[in-house]
Amino acid sequence: MEPACTYLPYERTGYFSRLVTDYLAAQDDLKPFYTFSPDKEGILDAVRQRQGFPVDRALLADVLQSQYRNLARHERVDRNLALLANENTYTVCTAHQPNLLTGYLYFIYKILHAIKLAEDLQAECPGKNFVPVYYMGSEDNDLAELGTFRYEGRRFVWDGAGQAGAVGRMKPEGLEALLAELFRIMGPPGEHFTELKNILTQAYLHHDTIASATQYLVNELFGRFGLIVLNPDDRRLKAAFAPVMKDDVLHHSAYGIVSAEVQKLEANYRSQAYPRPINLFYLADNTRERIEKSGDKWVVLNTAISFTEQQLLQAIDETPEMFSPNVILRGLYQETILPNVAFIGGGAEVAYWMQLRGLFSHYGVFYPAIQLRQSVLWVPGSAVRLRRQLGLTTADVFLPEAQLVKKYMATQATAPWQTDAESAEMEAILHRLRQKAAAVDPTLAASAGAAFARIQHQLQVLEKKMLRAEKRKMEVQLARISRLRAALFPGGTLQERVDNFAAYYLQQGPAFLNVLKEAIRPFHPAFLVLEEEG
Repeated sequence: MEPACTYLPYERTGYFSRLVTDYLAAQDDLKPFYTFSPDKEGILDAVRQRQGFPVDRALLADVLQSQYRNLARHERVDRNLALLANENTYTVCTAHQPNLLTGYLYFIYKILHAIKLAEDLQAECPGKNFVPVYYMGSEDNDLAELGTFRYEGRRFVWDGAGQAGAVGRMKPEGLEALLAELFRIMGPPGEHFTELKNILTQAYLHHDTIASATQYLVNELFGRFGLIVLNPDDRRLKAAFAPVMKDDVLHHSAYGIVSAEVQKLEANYRSQAYPRPINLFYLADNTRERIEKSGDKWVVLNTAISFTEQQLLQAIDETPEMFSPNVILRGLYQETILPNVAFIGGGAEVAYWMQLRGLFSHYGVFYPAIQLRQSVLWVPGSAVRLRRQLGLTTADVFLPEAQLVKKYMATQATAPWQTDAESAEMEAILHRLRQKAAAVDPTLAASAGAAFARIQHQLQVLEKKMLRAEKRKMEVQLARISRLRAALFPGGTLQERVDNFAAYYLQQGPAFLNVLKEAIRPFHPAFLVLEEEG
């Protein structure tokens, strides 16, 4: 039996910033920072306007054919690779680093969102084609983040076997023991265990780099849906971006443009990323370091490497693969490569894209529709039963625990700890007494007010004591609420930011991805809660 779906407004969950909820609500303060509204009409408008911004499709097709040379190609992947050569084909893109074993659940959700949006756009625009793309952030060097995942509450960490620099370029050395330990605790063997073990083993023990391992893994999971995996760490693609990289090192255009956007955005919201005068890294084996201008030289931090202006421009021309855009230029690079109409990102990504519109305008690059990725809470049958036994709604479980406890207790019997009615009566009595005191002597009004404030404070103190006493009487029920919250929000945060997909795949296999994809509604953004029947 498929799980029941509930769709909650994002603002009701309490886990999203005001910028994100205002963006979804189309608040006026944010409208100057994006081009297309994050709804159906906005995305369709992006499709209509995209034709005016051509990309080098021959280059894209050539690079992708090369990157898929050693992969088993699904029929829909082959079809989509061929379609990308056509001028009436567009992409729907999401981006993420090559986290080990995909890292967190939201890696899965954002890719499925891109797949589902491409399918929905295909239905809306039958004369055009839409291809979902996973743009791999293979040049990220945050190994502490990318080399970590959790399974059943246990943290697995890969230290890179002494390697440094871009994680995507690292060799998957030292992963045999980590995977062996993971497989040991995954048992007992079963249909989906064997399938997942084979996929992970082939990915990480039979590929030369983390990037190629990730491409294999993502293709195995999502290739049947036609997803294309693009690794932008490619000499040919970066050569096409060379004019922007040269402009950045010489004229620092991004710094001035994005700084001005940040200043305007921060009048009402918090910025997510800040530009630097130079927004490029130098990329080599075991190295990804920032480039800075120092006097008449450009230096690579923490190395002995430096360039004159002529040497730097020559290096960008001859070895563009040795330069890596930072977060400010990454999106611009992405949209230079792809015929993209929509970008799918998390809350932080939505926030930093709000800072980039002016940059895209400056370089004449298409600024896509920005969609908040699907967020999901997967509720097992045992937690569904517990929620129902407690008389809580699906929306209730998102309340902070203290607030949830208070709401639950208010529903129980007579809720004797509550003093709302008595407080109202007391307020009326105190008001009449204050009027009497003032009538006797106007100077007594202040004294009466202070006395009444003390009485009200004592009433509040009494209510808190009664609440604590009632909690002691309901200790078992309240412990169940704590257990429910802990199960659904590990560490007090969203499940999707902690759990890995493996546990869910072991239980359901490919059906886990099927159910999620069918439940996602890109044109009607809302937090998705999937509740199993236990």
